[in-house]
Amino acid sequence: MRRREFILCATAQPAAASVSVPGSVLVHEHILVDFIGADKASRSRYDLAEVVRAAQPKLEALKPFGCRRLLEATPNFMGRDPRLLQRLETATGIEIWTNTGIYGAAHRRGVPAVVREISALALAKQWIAEWNSGVEGMKPRFIKTAVNGFPLEPLDRKLVEASAITSLETGLPIASHTNGGGRAAETQIEILESMKCPLDKFVWVHAQGEKDHAFHERAARAGAWVEFDGISENSAARHRDCVLFMLKAGLLQRTLISQDSGWYRVGEPGGGHYRGYTFLYTDFLPTLPREIWGALLVENPRKAFGA
Repeated sequence: MRRREFILCATAQPAAASVSVPGSVLVHEHILVDFIGADKASRSRYDLAEVVRAAQPKLEALKPFGCRRLLEATPNFMGRDPRLLQRLETATGIEIWTNTGIYGAAHRRGVPAVVREISALALAKQWIAEWNSGVEGMKPRFIKTAVNGFPLEPLDRKLVEASAITSLETGLPIASHTNGGGRAAETQIEILESMKCPLDKFVWVHAQGEKDHAFHERAARAGAWVEFDGISENSAARHRDCVLFMLKAGLLQRTLISQDSGWYRVGEPGGGHYRGYTFLYTDFLPTLPREIWGALLVENPRKAFGA
C-alpha cells in the first residue's frame, strides 16, 4: 500500500466497539508497584485481596478488545508478586507474564545494596536460577532492567552485562527501561554487541523519550526492538508520530507500543489512581491504519517476547 493510502486510513475513526485485535498482547503494563526502596519493600505493606479487587475489573475490561496476554513489568524489589499475578490470571483468563532482573533507574530504589558489591556474572546466575526454578511457581518470561541515564555509570553497565549473560544462557529477551535517550540506548547496544548477545533480544523501553527519530531508526536497523511506552490522552499525538515514522521508514517490524498503565500504588490510600488498560484500543489504535494493528499488538510482541 502506498504511503498516501496509509495516511487516509489513519484519519478514519472507527467506533470503539469495532476495535478488536484478537490474540493481542500488551507488552509493558503494571498491576502493582512499590517505590519505597529495595531495603524497605515488603508484602506486609499491602493487602493482596484489596489489590485483586482493584486490578481485576481493569483486566476484565480488556476482554472485548481481544487481549490475550499482559506482560507485567514490575521488577523484583519493587513489588513483583507472582502470587498476585497468578490469582488474577486464574480469575480473568488473561495470561500474565512476570520477569527477572534488577531495575537501576528511579534513583536506584530497586537496587539492593548487595547488587553493588557482586559481579555481573554472579548477578546473572541469580536471574538464571529464577529462570530454571521459577519464582513462586511462575516462570519469568523476560528480563526487566533499567539504566539511569547517559553516560552509563558502572552499575548501569553491570546490569546490562548481567542481562546479556542471562539472555545468552536462557534465551530471554531484555526489556531495558532507558533513561538518557538514544545515546544511552546505543551504549547498551554496544555492550550487547561486544558480548555477542543478539540485538533482537534487546527492547529499548521508553524510546519515546528520545525526540530525534534518527536514534530510533539506527537502533531498529541494528536489529533491536524500539518500544514507545506511556500511551495516554496527553501523549497520544507524540506516540502516533513515532509509530508513523517507523512505518514510513520501513521499520514497523521492529516497533512495539504500550501504555505503561495500571497500577496499584503501595503506600497511597486505596492504592491511588489505577489507570485502566483500554485507552490503547479505544483511542489510540483508531488513529492508525487498521492494517498495522496486528503487527503492533500480535505479531511483533510474539517475535520480541515469544509466543
